[in-house]
Amino acid sequence: MPDYIKLSELVENIQEAIQNRFEGEVFWVSARAMNVKKYEINRRCYLTLEEYENGNKTVEIKSVFWSNYYGEIEKFEKQIKQPFSNGTEIICKVKVRFHKVYGLNIDVMQIDVAHTLGVLELERQRTLERLLKENPTTIQLFDGFYQTHNNRLALPLIIENIALITAPNSDGQRDFQQEIKRNKHQYNFEITEFLTTIQGDNAHVLILEQLKLIEKSKINFDAVAIVRGGGSLTDFKPFDDYELAKYVANFHIPIFTGIGHDRNQSIVDLMAREQKTPTKVASLFVDHNFEFENNLIELKTNFFDIIREKLLYARDNLNNANRIIKMASPQKILNRGFAIIIYKDKIITDPKDIKEASELQTLLKNETIHSIVTKKSRNEKRIDI
Repeated sequence: MPDYIKLSELVENIQEAIQNRFEGEVFWVSARAMNVKKYEINRRCYLTLEEYENGNKTVEIKSVFWSNYYGEIEKFEKQIKQPFSNGTEIICKVKVRFHKVYGLNIDVMQIDVAHTLGVLELERQRTLERLLKENPTTIQLFDGFYQTHNNRLALPLIIENIALITAPNSDGQRDFQQEIKRNKHQYNFEITEFLTTIQGDNAHVLILEQLKLIEKSKINFDAVAIVRGGGSLTDFKPFDDYELAKYVANFHIPIFTGIGHDRNQSIVDLMAREQKTPTKVASLFVDHNFEFENNLIELKTNFFDIIREKLLYARDNLNNANRIIKMASPQKILNRGFAIIIYKDKIITDPKDIKEASELQTLLKNETIHSIVTKKSRNEKRIDI
């Protein structure tokens, strides 16, 4: 029979070796949280910390947040605005622990929240720089604002046909539809829904597919609305995708986004026309049409005011012309002491028409004088009357 020892002796040796090596030491490690199981009542969280290379898992170790460290999870969720769940990439402070029954574990003591925030912002800035570099004719940065082919498109006078990209049975879908259908002006809109997943690792691909379907549609859409409710920073990650942002920036129909709250702004927001929430996007469409109606009413009012002014002006001119005509009437002329000479039943206006021996009639105010011309001479002295 070979020499042997009890399992407990081996385990004690392992425990002693681990304690001698790691007792009192802590380490900061980068890893991916998986198999996350939170127990809020007991304030514990069991998980595995894993590492991947080229998509393949290379390391895995059981880990735990004990009750005295559970607050780190709550702080993380509050600052990152996302749940601590499977797939979360973190840098955390840990210590090594070995238990005779439960084996080797890592106790997680702290999460570097700033690192997670920094990684997200760094990725975002790299994407923005790439968009500017690779699309210089359609995406420019002026005074801190991104001007794109899409957000420079002129809006139609009236917005009627709207393509709505949203998640089915979602708060965003409901809020948008309620706001636009119950508008106080009772405007009618044609809403065509393009339903898809709005969040998740593959959401950017699915949203891009919906935009391509809109392009292929035979409907002449006036605008596109992409809406969803608020969420965590990682929920907005699909809207920071380069390909989706580029497609939005170059899209031929004006795109309006309502995919977050005031504290959130994605790259897609910057490439389109950001309105923050689904309700605000719907309100903008209503207000746009109301402004057109107001302009139309103002134009109508101004038109009739101009016509009224022109009619009054024409009436005054007509009255003036009428007075002039009356002042120039033969009777008015006779009343002022002038005379009218008639020859062969025609009023003489040119003295050349009068010959010597011509029989004339001279009309005065109250009498007619009949006469025969005995002599004609020029008015050399130009007697003025």
